[in-house]
Amino acid sequence: MLGERIKRFLDENHVTYEFISHPREFSSTRTCQAAHVHGNEFAKTVILKMDGRLVMCVVTANQMVFPGYMKNFFNAKNIEIASESDFKNAFPDCEVGAMPPFGNLYGVDEFISMDLTRDEYIAFNAGSHTELIRMKFSDFEKLVHPRIVNLHYNWR
Repeated sequence: MLGERIKRFLDENHVTYEFISHPREFSSTRTCQAAHVHGNEFAKTVILKMDGRLVMCVVTANQMVFPGYMKNFFNAKNIEIASESDFKNAFPDCEVGAMPPFGNLYGVDEFISMDLTRDEYIAFNAGSHTELIRMKFSDFEKLVHPRIVNLHYNWR
């Protein structure tokens, strides 16, 4: 079932979205395959610890986040990919690793890859490893106001 906090947030803001159920998957590329969503449209949430605080970085399914690059990009003293134990309590209504890219709902700063702005739609985990939300990127941007930056290296 779609997380109540997320559903309420979308419904209160009168956003049109599609709910997609799919077989349980834990990797972003396999989730895309199971849900029949293109990898460039899928927003993968990566949680980092940057100078002692949690930060949400959102990239496409086929991109990776490199802490060394991020450290220089953000001029941070210390940055690392957060462990599940570091962030599981920050997203209490989500399965660990299935957080939606709504940093504003969870009090976490959010940075999003500019590559996700190129498609009309964005899809992302809806708080579980069996459910996605797909909506217009323009609606997502109006709701979240993410900082759009070049966050990644591409392995293509």
